[in-house]
Amino acid sequence: MHLADTVPVVVLAKRELNESATAWAQGGIVGVLGSDDSIDSHVRDTQDAGAGLVDEAAARFIAERSAAAVGWLVGQGVPFTPDDTGPMGLHLTREGGHAVRRIAHAADATGKAIHDQLLAAAREHPNIKLCQRWMALDLITSRHVQRDEPQRVYGVYALDIDNQRVETLPARAVVLATGGAGKVYRYTTNPDTSTGDGIAMAWRAGCRVANMEFIQFHPTCLYHPQERSFLITEALRGEGGHLKLPDGTRFMATHDERMELAPRDIVARAIDFEMKKHGLDHVWLDATHLGEAFLIEHFPTIHARCLKLGIDIARQPIPVVPAVHFTCGGVVTDLSGRCDMAGLYAVGETGYTGLHGANRLASNSLLECVVLGQTCATDILSRAAPGAAPIPAWDESQVENADEQVVIAHNWDELRLLMWNYVGIVRTTKRLERALHRIQLLRGEIDDYYGSFRVTRDLLELRNLVDCAELIVKSALMRHESRGLHYSRDYPQTLPVSFPTVLISERRRR
Repeated sequence: MHLADTVPVVVLAKRELNESATAWAQGGIVGVLGSDDSIDSHVRDTQDAGAGLVDEAAARFIAERSAAAVGWLVGQGVPFTPDDTGPMGLHLTREGGHAVRRIAHAADATGKAIHDQLLAAAREHPNIKLCQRWMALDLITSRHVQRDEPQRVYGVYALDIDNQRVETLPARAVVLATGGAGKVYRYTTNPDTSTGDGIAMAWRAGCRVANMEFIQFHPTCLYHPQERSFLITEALRGEGGHLKLPDGTRFMATHDERMELAPRDIVARAIDFEMKKHGLDHVWLDATHLGEAFLIEHFPTIHARCLKLGIDIARQPIPVVPAVHFTCGGVVTDLSGRCDMAGLYAVGETGYTGLHGANRLASNSLLECVVLGQTCATDILSRAAPGAAPIPAWDESQVENADEQVVIAHNWDELRLLMWNYVGIVRTTKRLERALHRIQLLRGEIDDYYGSFRVTRDLLELRNLVDCAELIVKSALMRHESRGLHYSRDYPQTLPVSFPTVLISERRRR
């Protein structure tokens, strides 16, 4: 919307407009608002969670803009939970890893509240064109227009899914805001859209990616054989929920002195350890002592959804397991979202600013989206548009319609199960090497299929997922220590000094 006040904006959504990872975020958005809080405190908490790999300048830059970001959302009409005695009239909650209450929220459906309000505003803006069921295939770069210049972006090739045709969309700038790569794993809290599209496109174009080994497993997702993974927000533990074994014993004290308020990587590994130790399918998250009225007021979505499955969270504990939740790495950007080539930007989970380090602090993600979205828009408007370029049309002369989809479905399932079993919460070098070998075989099959048949959304997503899977495994093999979300049995110690894992594309080397 910042951009659209000055230049026309086209937004591509590969599914329906209401299907995005933002809408799935429950907990809230960080705002340094309270009299008991400070920028320094927020930065320290971010650094502690990030296990020594947080870029302090990035953390401070974003923390300093947190109050303004929350204020902007309030001004847009986002219905945050009110509190007459709270700063800005907002109720603030606390989540794991935070020293104080600093999370503004809309009950337990903050992402949906933000998403719905901003989508409604975008629909009304005369300079914004929303295109649902359109998917970008690849970036159009200097290589496509045959210009001898530092690499820059001229637009995208995009698939009109309903009409099954590829169109050329020129643009002065391209912003990748496609979310993370959670669907590369079998069990995830992410929506079906999270197939790493932006990360894979930028990598293929020649951009650097960083810290892809740091995949965050949310500690508490609903365990139910007939229900897809459903996130049980961090805030439920922040408000006093207890993790327990089947006999009612609390176990977090044996893993970390912060107990249920420890950062996500610690809690997820603790749950994984206890499940394997006792042969469990899940552990229990008990919030019954908080009372029915409190739970219905503060966690209405979780209460209602669990109730539909026969779980009354006011009277019985919730069965929970870890599941993939967030991609902490991504396309390397600066604090305006700029990538390695002119005209290309990445924001949110697609990008890597250095904010999250080796583990993301709860509710920093929505904050980063708002802050980087604004700085990205400002940077785009400050730069002159490139000269017109003769962009070649998409060439389908050497391909035909696919005669069967079973290859895509089989490879998709194999890849996700492989990543879950070999590249999970606890890793070994042997498992990672086996995973990489199989991923490279899958890549060959997928590339052969891609070169022979017309593209579909499923094929494009599979192509992007195998790129992201390879980036995750290669990054993990490069890290000879355990840090944050990456835990290796072969390298259990944390090195005294460490650096981000940066991968450089072969195309960039050329």
